[in-house]
Amino acid sequence: MATTVLRGGRVVDPGSGTDRVTDLLIDGDRVAAVGDGLEGDRTLDVSGLVVGPGFVDLHSHVHGVAGQRLQALDGVTTSLELEAGLMPVADAYRRCAEEGRPLHYGFSASWAQARGQVLAGVHPEADIGGAFSLLADERWTRSSSREQLDVWIGLLRSELEEGALGVGVLVGYAPRTDPGEYLAVARLAAEAGVPTWTHVRELVENDPATPVDGSEEVVAAAGETGAHMHHCHVNSTSRRHIDRVLATIERARAEGSPVTVEAYPYGAGSTAVGAWFLAPERLAATAQRPDQIVLLPSGERIADEEHLRAVRASAPATTCIVEFLDESDPADLALLRRSLTFPDSIVASDAMPVLWADGRADPHQWPLPPGGSTHPRTAGTFSKAIRTLVVESGEWSWLEAFRRCSWLPARVLDFAPAAQGKGHLGPGADADVVVLDPSCVSDAATYLEPTRPSVGVRHLFVAGEAVVRDGDLVPEAMPGRPLRASPP
Repeated sequence: MATTVLRGGRVVDPGSGTDRVTDLLIDGDRVAAVGDGLEGDRTLDVSGLVVGPGFVDLHSHVHGVAGQRLQALDGVTTSLELEAGLMPVADAYRRCAEEGRPLHYGFSASWAQARGQVLAGVHPEADIGGAFSLLADERWTRSSSREQLDVWIGLLRSELEEGALGVGVLVGYAPRTDPGEYLAVARLAAEAGVPTWTHVRELVENDPATPVDGSEEVVAAAGETGAHMHHCHVNSTSRRHIDRVLATIERARAEGSPVTVEAYPYGAGSTAVGAWFLAPERLAATAQRPDQIVLLPSGERIADEEHLRAVRASAPATTCIVEFLDESDPADLALLRRSLTFPDSIVASDAMPVLWADGRADPHQWPLPPGGSTHPRTAGTFSKAIRTLVVESGEWSWLEAFRRCSWLPARVLDFAPAAQGKGHLGPGADADVVVLDPSCVSDAATYLEPTRPSVGVRHLFVAGEAVVRDGDLVPEAMPGRPLRASPP
């Protein structure tokens, strides 16, 4: 491959802590050098632009080409399904390799699908639609017998042997399960030297009958087993109890527990409408109403409890938007900001699949067909975080932004050999590079127009290949490679 010099940009490398105007040389799929006066086969003038390591998204459910293209225009070079996982993980990797992906990809072992197979007889097919359908099946959400526990732990162990990137644990969707089962997963992760990625069960403030407070459970498991426990989307599961939850995590870290945390910059989430916590009788505990739920792709807003019950009974796998914080309320916005600016909080999108009302499969055409629906976080998470926290408020420096969007998530993945060259720009690093225009970088997606791509990503290189060039997506570019914990 020809060598490429990015000339005269503001090169920000969170790995070395440097931020200076200089050149960067890409040779094949690696960063060859950073310094003044570099020469290559071709040169891109990036003066006035910011050059940094591509964003590593630990929490993305897009899986397909359409969603990954939106993420590419948001600066993402690695898009991973870790909170939920997919099973069988070998099939998930094989499908991506056969179809091609513009971004790097990877999957965790799915706690929910392993339990679904054992407790409900639902055999997974490494498909996000099937994973969403399972969320509304109550059979897998009960506690296991000793024999059942042994079987699904065995399934997870087999998935880890196939290279799964840790274990994704959706305990928030099965919150009455025995806490001992969660500890068993943490012990498995500690034994394998991989993290767990947890959607926590309800907080005690929202559900006094919970077997254990969700955030306390994560930190206790880290302390007891030594496993690296990652707390997913603290902004959405904590809602207006963010300060208490962050204090819990801060205390655990001070005591030496390996706990990391992520957040995204939106006051609404997205899931399947049949989720446990969206049952009409549960909403009051979190001060939510049925009319704060919007169905996708129709855009229909739930009218009342009767309507919600009907939809959950007839189409529980329907994707929906769930409003939990009001970004127009200064107090709510401040809570959301604190989840992002908490020390070492990682930016992660929780990106959702793009859906069309006619049910079409993942389209490979670009621009995307009209009428696609998703959560705006799919297209805008990283650009929105940078716009609000770097450009507008100055709460983050550029170095801090790349540390939270690139360096820190890549270091959580250091157990995977393919992750060690990501998140920084030192010589020999992976040539996963984003070039941003600081004068206009911004999210553009809204809840009404959720597939509008972000603006300001001038160039994006994935394994040294241009996926975005001069602000335009390169549709034929499919350089994405798998990240695995170990070779299968």
